[in-house]
Amino acid sequence: MPSNNKKIDVIDKLLALCYEHNKEALFIMSLMHQYEERGSLSKKQLQGLILKAQKIKEIPAHQIAAVEAIVLKMPTRDKTPVPKTPPAMSEAEAQISTALAQTDQILAVYPSHKQALLLKSKLTSKQLLTPQEQADLTKFVKILVKK
Repeated sequence: MPSNNKKIDVIDKLLALCYEHNKEALFIMSLMHQYEERGSLSKKQLQGLILKAQKIKEIPAHQIAAVEAIVLKMPTRDKTPVPKTPPAMSEAEAQISTALAQTDQILAVYPSHKQALLLKSKLTSKQLLTPQEQADLTKFVKILVKK
């Protein structure tokens, strides 16, 4: 008894039917070439083939339905966008935030300290401190804030 393990190639049959209807269709010829080369088509390519086949009245509905069933079995690969991470704090922003924390420490102990108030107003307007002002601030923190 010969075994009937041969699978019916419905994709190839549908490609052949579409090609017979219009022998000059570049899309169908391209799909046929890719199918012969690789042995398979992508989900999007098969969906395009189904759309072309549905426009042809001579193709039986069961041929199209068989390929639609193959498409439904195929996984859908969604390319979800990578979630945007907030940008890392720049060096200038980091310097401003640490200097603001230092001025807050000084003002917690001495609320009317004029130099600390001046530096805080400069920092809240997002201006960087000069190296001399930064040195003064660290000196004030060491002297005035006892840890």
